[in-house]
Amino acid sequence: MLVYAKGFLKCGAPGVPFFCDKRKSFFTKTKRGFHSLPSGTRDRIYFNNNLRYSSKSIEVVEKSVIDMDSKEDMADNPALSSYDDAMEALSTLISRRTRGDRTPTSGSRDKLEQVIAYLKILDLEDKIKELKVIHVAGTKGKGSTCVFSEAILRNCGFRTGMFTSPHLIDVRERFRIDGLDISEEKFLQYFWECWKLLKEKAVDGLTMPPLFQFLTVLAFKIFVCEKVDVAVIEVGLGGKLDSTNVIQKPIVCGIASLGMDHMDILGNTLADIALHKAGILKPQIPAFTVPQLSEAMEVLQKTANNLEVPLEVVAPLDLKKLDGVALGLSGDHQLVNAGLAVSLSRCWLQRTGNWEKIFPNGSKETEIPVAFCRGLATARLHGRAQVVHDVVSDPQGSSGSTETSCGDLIFYLDGAHSPESMEACGRWFSAAVTGNKSLSTAVNGYRRNGEYSKDFNRVSKQILLFNCMEVRDPQVLLPKLVTTCASSGTHISRALFVPSMSTYNKVISGASAIPSDTRRKDLTWQFRLQRLWVKSIQGTDAALDHTLKPDGITALPPHDFLCGDAPHCSGPAGTQVVTSSAVMPSLPLTINWLRDCVRRNPSLKLEVLVTGSLHLVGDVLRLLKR
Repeated sequence: MLVYAKGFLKCGAPGVPFFCDKRKSFFTKTKRGFHSLPSGTRDRIYFNNNLRYSSKSIEVVEKSVIDMDSKEDMADNPALSSYDDAMEALSTLISRRTRGDRTPTSGSRDKLEQVIAYLKILDLEDKIKELKVIHVAGTKGKGSTCVFSEAILRNCGFRTGMFTSPHLIDVRERFRIDGLDISEEKFLQYFWECWKLLKEKAVDGLTMPPLFQFLTVLAFKIFVCEKVDVAVIEVGLGGKLDSTNVIQKPIVCGIASLGMDHMDILGNTLADIALHKAGILKPQIPAFTVPQLSEAMEVLQKTANNLEVPLEVVAPLDLKKLDGVALGLSGDHQLVNAGLAVSLSRCWLQRTGNWEKIFPNGSKETEIPVAFCRGLATARLHGRAQVVHDVVSDPQGSSGSTETSCGDLIFYLDGAHSPESMEACGRWFSAAVTGNKSLSTAVNGYRRNGEYSKDFNRVSKQILLFNCMEVRDPQVLLPKLVTTCASSGTHISRALFVPSMSTYNKVISGASAIPSDTRRKDLTWQFRLQRLWVKSIQGTDAALDHTLKPDGITALPPHDFLCGDAPHCSGPAGTQVVTSSAVMPSLPLTINWLRDCVRRNPSLKLEVLVTGSLHLVGDVLRLLKR
């Protein structure tokens, strides 16, 4: 069976279908990628349009020393360079082993001056002044705000560029042109042009830039060369100290919802964090924000007054104004981000003189133009309130049909990793599994025919698949998720704690093999998460079932682990052993184990919430695409 995705022209217009390629090198002849699907899946696969490109890279954790001499020679001739070579080069720019490490810096001025020096080397310093930028900061929602803004302006007919972070599977996700990830060919072209110039001219104390600084200047290179009409730029971290803050005269600035995150860098109070975020405001440049807690709003207003910035607080979008159109990003919290995006887009059109051209008959401030509605409805962002139906085949089925022989496996993915975003995630997940499921699962994911006609015959179980980085505070995150779901009428019956495949300090090709599960993994952090989960559920500490194989590797639970209702069973000497949670040895084994569970239980419907880490979400997406 041959699977293909439809190509898209500018502004999302349908184009010529194309087959998914797995390119081995730049400008080399490649074979078409034929995806092998289980028998019986015809007419049951629906592809997310934003997943049209094959996976080529994810960030992973081990720091490696790479001999780049031969790779750098390829920069002279990009046609000889493979995508993996570029990923190896990028890996040498990672200066921290883990997220918690601090990067030595000599002050924000030096950091921004460094970025300006790199822009000079690339002959971009004056050219980026011509970019018509929307600059967006915030703790949560800034990525969604950027996606909504880009989609709105693209649907108004403009050539758009968007720079966001982090990426989930492929580094090219960070660079979108007209709503699509930049192609491998163009990425390699611009990548090696920047790499070669910086490598040759980064002298006299100016070293090669760290990873995010390099990606930032690469984004500017791409947007200048691609001659975009609008560049939507998401702040990486903070605002004042961020590499993107070399933008001196954006058209408009936006600050999404603020909360407590990255305290090790931005400060321990909401006021400290707000001061960093307000650092993107520029003198007399219009800015918009959403309703904030008073401690944060006071800082934003004070900064805006000092810079003579007209700062407007935008109310959440009123769905009644969309005339029945549903947002492309799910969750009630997206109304806040959509409202901010509408104001940013409207202001950008007005300040660039395009409002009157597009809407010559005028439009009231309270109205939302049809083009805006199209953008809001078609916006897509991986790993945020995303639903993916996994296609599970039964290799033992005589007919080859999966309709009656297998249960159902659905993944609900959200990269929430702060208390505020975890609360929003809990509300979204509860609404998705208890509300209008036809609407919920049609957004941002795969879907199977005949799904809802059989739901009443199935036993639904809500499962948590969780991990978070050690710089986060799971003592806050897990209780917030439990209480939010419970108050919304959803009770998670089982929790699985699993190590991520990817980590922080190496960029590899997504086409490489999935890491082997034969190595012993340190699961100390996952067992701590399990203890915190048990305490969140029961209010007290309880004995845990640390099931170990003879070689010391944690074993998978039995397949009936998900089916029973009793949360406890009798342990040694009459103790109560928790059976409502488990530490899993690896993510690939966990995905296969879940698939086996639904194969063995045709009446079982597993609704798996994947959250706590964007790395985890990206890893799950990568495995599901395999």
